Amino acid sequence: MSFESLGLDPRILKALSQKGYTEPSPIQQQAIPVVLAGKDLMAAAQTGTGKTAGFTLPILQNLLKGNKAQNNQVRVLILTPTRELAQQVADNVAEYSAHLPLKSAVVYGGVKINPQMMRLRGGVDVLVATPGRLLDLHNQNALKLNQLEVLVLDEADRMLDMGFIHDLKRIMALLPPKRQNLLFSATFSDPIKDLATRIVQNPVEVSVAPANTTAKTITQAIYEVNKADKTRLLTHLIKDQGWDQVLVFSKTKHGANRITKTLESKGIKAAAIHGNKGQGARTKALADFKSGAIQALIATDIAARGIDIDQLPNVVNFDLPKVPEDYVHRIGRTGRAGATGHAVSFVCHEDIKELFAIERVIGELLERKVERGFEPTEALPASKLDTRPIKPKKPKKPKKPKGEGETASTTGNTAPGKQSNSGAPKRPAQGRGRGNNENRSGQGQSQSRGNAPQGDTPRKPRAPRRRPTAKPAE
Repeated sequence: MSFESLGLDPRILKALSQKGYTEPSPIQQQAIPVVLAGKDLMAAAQTGTGKTAGFTLPILQNLLKGNKAQNNQVRVLILTPTRELAQQVADNVAEYSAHLPLKSAVVYGGVKINPQMMRLRGGVDVLVATPGRLLDLHNQNALKLNQLEVLVLDEADRMLDMGFIHDLKRIMALLPPKRQNLLFSATFSDPIKDLATRIVQNPVEVSVAPANTTAKTITQAIYEVNKADKTRLLTHLIKDQGWDQVLVFSKTKHGANRITKTLESKGIKAAAIHGNKGQGARTKALADFKSGAIQALIATDIAARGIDIDQLPNVVNFDLPKVPEDYVHRIGRTGRAGATGHAVSFVCHEDIKELFAIERVIGELLERKVERGFEPTEALPASKLDTRPIKPKKPKKPKKPKGEGETASTTGNTAPGKQSNSGAPKRPAQGRGRGNNENRSGQGQSQSRGNAPQGDTPRKPRAPRRRPTAKPAE
C-alpha cells in the first residue's frame, strides 16, 4: 500500500516525498481512512510506530474542506503530556503542511506567554498544547474553543500517569459537544477506557501491537556492574564502541547533572535535560543533540516520550526506571521507522527488583553481559520469567489546579478551618480562639485588659500598643 492509495492531497504527498516516506506504517494504514471518514478513533500504538502521521495527515486533509480559523479560534486541538512531545508533534504538523494554506502553533509552559498570545490572535487551524498552558491562555481570553472541530489526545496513558485528569475535565467542559475525537495511547487500561467513555462516541478501535512490546529492530542487553562503576563504564563504552550519538536515561535530575559533568571532564561533549532546566536550555540541548554538536544527551523520564531523532543508534539506561512500562518508552527512542537500534542497561544489586519487573512486563529475559575490567564484586541473581498476569496500575491522584485556592478564598467558599492557597492564614472567627475564651466570662474585651470579674483568675494584661500618657499628680 502507498500513501497515494489513501486518497491524500497531492500537496501532502509532496511533503511526505520530501521527508522520504513512501509507504504507510501499519497504524497509518488503519487510522488514516477512519479519520478521513470523520469517525471517532481509539488507537493503541507503541512509540515509534508512526502514529503522529497517522492522525496528522488525515486531519490536514479534512481541514482543507472547511472555513478558515477566525480570530483567537482553534479548529484542531492536539493535547500532549510534555513540552518536548508537544514541540515534536508541532514540528511534524509544520512539515506535513508545508505546502498547504494552513496555520499551526504550539503552546506550552516554561516560556513567556505573551508571544504565544500574539500567535493565536489571528486564529490557527492546528494548535498543539500541554493542558496547563492551554488553560492559562483560555483564562486570559487568548483563545476560544467553541468552534473546535477535532480533539486529539496523544499519549493519553501518560497524561493520566502524570495526574492531568482534572485539567482534562476542565478542558472538555470548554469544547463544543459536536466534534471528532481521536485518542492515542500505548495501552488501553481500565483508567484509559473510563476516560474514553467521556470523550469518544462510538469509536473505531485499532491496535497494531500488544501492549508493552519492544520493537524487533532493537537489540537489548544489560551490563552487570557495581553502582560506583556505572559512570566509568559509560565513558568506556562511548569511547571503545565509538558511539557518536547516545541518549542516556538517569532517574534523578542531580544524577543527570553529575553524569554530564563527568563525561565533559573525559572529553565527551554532553548536556543534561530535565525538569529543573529552563525551557530555553532544554530546547538548545535537544537541538544540539540532533545536530551532532553534542555526543551524549542525559535525560530524565520527562523526555522518554518527547524525543524524536531520526536513526538514533544508542540508548543507555544508566538507572532502570521505577515504572517498568517506562522501559519500553525509553528504548523506543531508537529503532524507529524501521531503523535498527541498540539499547543497553546498567544493572547493579540495587536494581535487581526493577530488572525482574521489566522482564515480566516485556515478556522476555534480557541478555546479560559483563565488560572486562568492570566485573561486579558478586554476580547478580539469575532471572526467572514471571508469567502471571499483571494487575492494571491506578492513575495518580489528580493535582489541584493552580488558582483554585485563591478563587475559593475570595468567594468565601474555602472550607472552614482550612487555609487558602495564597498562604495567608484565616483570621479567627468571632467566638473562636482567644476571643472565645474571653467571652466565656461574659465580659468581652474588658477581660483582656485586666478587668476580670471577681472570683476569676485574671489573665496577664497585654502590653499597650501606645505609650500611656503620664498620670496627673494627686
